[in-house]
Amino acid sequence: MTRSPSSRGRKDGSAALEYNSTLELTITLDDAARRAALFGSGDRHLRMIRGALGVQITARDSSLKIAGTTQAVGRAVTVIEELQRGLRDHDDLTDDEVIEAIAFASRLGEAKERDDQVIEVYTRQAVISPRTEGQRAYIKAIQGRDLVFCVGPAGTGKTYLAVAMAVSFLKVGAIQRIVLVRPAVEAGEKLGFLPGDMQAKVNPYLRPLFDAMHDMMSYDQIKRFIANDVVEVAPLAFMRGRTLNNSLIILDEAQNTTCSQMLMFLTRLGNHSKMIVTGDDSQIDLEKPETSGFTDALRRLKDMQDIAIVRLQRCDIVRHPLVQNIVNAYANERYR
Repeated sequence: MTRSPSSRGRKDGSAALEYNSTLELTITLDDAARRAALFGSGDRHLRMIRGALGVQITARDSSLKIAGTTQAVGRAVTVIEELQRGLRDHDDLTDDEVIEAIAFASRLGEAKERDDQVIEVYTRQAVISPRTEGQRAYIKAIQGRDLVFCVGPAGTGKTYLAVAMAVSFLKVGAIQRIVLVRPAVEAGEKLGFLPGDMQAKVNPYLRPLFDAMHDMMSYDQIKRFIANDVVEVAPLAFMRGRTLNNSLIILDEAQNTTCSQMLMFLTRLGNHSKMIVTGDDSQIDLEKPETSGFTDALRRLKDMQDIAIVRLQRCDIVRHPLVQNIVNAYANERYR
């Protein structure tokens, strides 16, 4: 879908509406041949949107003109985007789907009014935004830098927000692929032989990344993206010799990399790509913790321009309230 000159582009590739009291916006439909399904019988779906959001909608061939307050027009655009996305998978739209899209647009709009760092993902159930000042700094770093290191204890959202930003960049077309990477290091246990093919063997290590992604898109969508190589999940060892262009690459649990692995990973960064490296330097599972490539990279690269290092603290923990107390208790005494 394209927009008329009454909208402007952001640096991250998404679109931002000019914030005036009233707005008139013309959008071009993704597929003019599906306009009947999009509009509904007798333009029923358009009438539902008009009534719910208080906008004027005029349909002309392959375009829609939407007029109203800036807030209402922005929500109407979100509804049309959601309905067009639904028509990529289905031939028709039900009234319930239109109502759900309107409700999602309203929730998203309300969240944006509270926080201008709302992260738009695919699922209508999730409205994701940073919840602490540390997390806000993390999001700004990802938006502004091509290589970001995030250090912090468990529960601070290091991985979750990285995956959310990757999904958001993919949704607006700022990247073409998401690559999720983890070192295959056991957390103090020897799991022994794991049955199955390579994917089955590495799935236990990559499960936290899948769990985060399941909150942001449907299971079927994840399956399609993986099948089409839009989303790739891989152990760190499989990164050697590659150049990753037009991608957002996340290295999770980076504290368990060696120095040579970290160098190998960082030099995979290609054109028009971003990297996010997350880790907790208090949970190194290597036999020799002092050999961690994560802590080594933080030391070597701390003064390099165009690289951001974000340190999340215990006050940034957003899991169950007990998690912060547990982290504090263990931080007060060496337990290795």
